[in-house]
Amino acid sequence: MTHSPSLPASPLSSPLADAAHRRDRLVAWVRDHAYPLWWAQGYDHARGGFHEKLDQKTGRPVDAPRRARVQPRQIYSYALAPSLGWTGPATAIVDQSLRTYLSRYRREDGLFRTLVAADGSVLDDNVDLYDQAFALFGLCNAAQALDDRTGLQPVATTLRDRLISRCQHQGGFANLDPAAATLQSNPNMHLFEAALAWEAAGGDAGWAAMADGIAGLALTRFIDAGSGALREFFDRTWQPAPGTPGRIVEPGHQFEWAWLLLRWGQLRGRADGVQAGLRLLEIAETHGVDPARGVGFNSLLDDFSIHDHGARLWPQTERIKAAVLAAEITGDPAFWTIATQGADGLLRYLDTPVKGLWWDKLSPAGQFTDEPAPASSFYHITCAIAELDRAVTAALAE
Repeated sequence: MTHSPSLPASPLSSPLADAAHRRDRLVAWVRDHAYPLWWAQGYDHARGGFHEKLDQKTGRPVDAPRRARVQPRQIYSYALAPSLGWTGPATAIVDQSLRTYLSRYRREDGLFRTLVAADGSVLDDNVDLYDQAFALFGLCNAAQALDDRTGLQPVATTLRDRLISRCQHQGGFANLDPAAATLQSNPNMHLFEAALAWEAAGGDAGWAAMADGIAGLALTRFIDAGSGALREFFDRTWQPAPGTPGRIVEPGHQFEWAWLLLRWGQLRGRADGVQAGLRLLEIAETHGVDPARGVGFNSLLDDFSIHDHGARLWPQTERIKAAVLAAEITGDPAFWTIATQGADGLLRYLDTPVKGLWWDKLSPAGQFTDEPAPASSFYHITCAIAELDRAVTAALAE
């Protein structure tokens, strides 16, 4: 079964005013609907931990094994909640869910296992680099929400140092499985995000060094020197992987890396980082957004031909984040227009039978797939809303 989405339209007087109007709608949605629902139904109050999915028709949880990456993402989202106006028990949620996460997912070696059952029993004790990145990110945001940096930073630095010793490779990080032939830029992106977060939170000098190493690898290997596009898959020497995988360029990751490199470039005074970020944003906006549906789609090839015309929710959130930071850095109001268009795209995915849920997949024909709402998307949504709120508030205050 599929559903045809509706696209709200509300032309206003200026690009910033348009963005502010969308900000107000998104903040009201997350404050009044999403946060209450994902706490009431998205958290397992009997057994602990967050559920993976909620049913679109009832808002009730769907029973499923629980991935390591989902728990710290939800911790992050609730750590943000007070800043977005939610008056629910955010601090208690962060504390309770963090305790469950650490007790069920953290192995004796300080790494975080991949999968547990609803009762906490281990289903997959292997470790994945992507999950470690979100462990670092969730720990940082929990430390700030709970005012417990001294207690949680050693957990994070132990994990960071184990990753450095096991799989740091030319400034970035290879897979934790040494036999893996294909390396990825995506987990490095989330490690970059986590390192910047810990640096901003007052972590030790190792976080800045980690961020700089990943940024350097992105500028020299992940990003193609000719086109300025960022690839997804690489061989063990960080050259593009053979065949189609080495040619894949995802618009959502162009936006997401743009946001991170703009932040890093501004923080370090690195014009090359800022320019690379602006180019990634330009590529994604020019080649990776479907004007007919008004959304960023899944993937291109390195000649910018379309590889996958489906459109998941998360690229819409990254489009917002990149655009608002570009607007702040450049002062160009055209970026506020892009942010507004990204917000309109996101709002389509939030038009669901149960308020506070979202659709995840939009077909090339413009139909949403009727399936449970994945908890993993909440991190993307809350981060985008928080960034839009921060940037709009700052711009209106000028």
